[in-house]
Amino acid sequence: MANITAALVKDLREKTGAGMMDCKAALNEVDGDVEAAIDWLRKKGLAKAAKKAGRVAAEGLIGLTVQGGKGVLVEVNSETDFVARNEQFQQLVRGIATVALTAGADIEAIKAAEFATGGTVENAISTAIATIGENMNLRRAAVLDVAPGVVGSYIHGSVGEGLGKIGVLVALQSEGKADELAALGRQIAMHVAAANPQALDASSIPADVVAREKGVLAEKAKASGKPDNVVEKIVESGLKTFYKEVTLLEQAFIHDPSKTVAQAVKESEGKIGAPVKLVAFVRFGLGEGVEKQESDFAAEVAAAAGV
Repeated sequence: MANITAALVKDLREKTGAGMMDCKAALNEVDGDVEAAIDWLRKKGLAKAAKKAGRVAAEGLIGLTVQGGKGVLVEVNSETDFVARNEQFQQLVRGIATVALTAGADIEAIKAAEFATGGTVENAISTAIATIGENMNLRRAAVLDVAPGVVGSYIHGSVGEGLGKIGVLVALQSEGKADELAALGRQIAMHVAAANPQALDASSIPADVVAREKGVLAEKAKASGKPDNVVEKIVESGLKTFYKEVTLLEQAFIHDPSKTVAQAVKESEGKIGAPVKLVAFVRFGLGEGVEKQESDFAAEVAAAAGV
């Protein structure tokens, strides 16, 4: 039997885009012959992923699942929005979210974990790519865990249970009534989906973001000829406005704009029957931050015609 080295497996994986375990199995089947292994993978439908690996996958679905005080968000991308309506793809995303409840938020750990139908999550993705015919990618995952308390959730643009275009988790710590706490969590999650806060509170905003905002405010004040002592006050006032715009606890609550989210949480304690603390939130918007390739059809035609 041929000695199947890690370098050989890596080489085959780069040439085909198939999963590591699939590459190893293929090489074992053909005694280490890389070209024969490529054919073996093609016959199994596992090398189709390689031909599609260069395509941008910025559509797809956000998957969400919650079990009591633990919630998970995953983003699984595809090339077209059409795939989001495919039942096989939807089951894949739901399955990956369920796996993440145990595996955690690390992408490689999720990929290596066992999928419900057998094999690894990575294998399940490769199989879906081969069957559906589009590039797919498990882009990111997040887990919120709180005790005592609940994780509230909301899916916007829903195409099925726990599947949509925007997914939000909100962790509320409390020993109060779980049903009332979950209702509050859903309301706040809806707020997060709509308002898209950058951070929980002012202390959670990265120092470089605050410094940048200070710089912008100071430059604007100086440009208008204000003296240094006035500039300082303008910057301080401007930062307060900035925090109200970008921090969840200080934003005006979409369900009642007369109060902040922090005030709404405090007022809910009477119904819930215990102190409540909003400790964390996560918001995934489908494809955010992915640089989509723009095609110039006229330029493509001209290039093909040799113009």
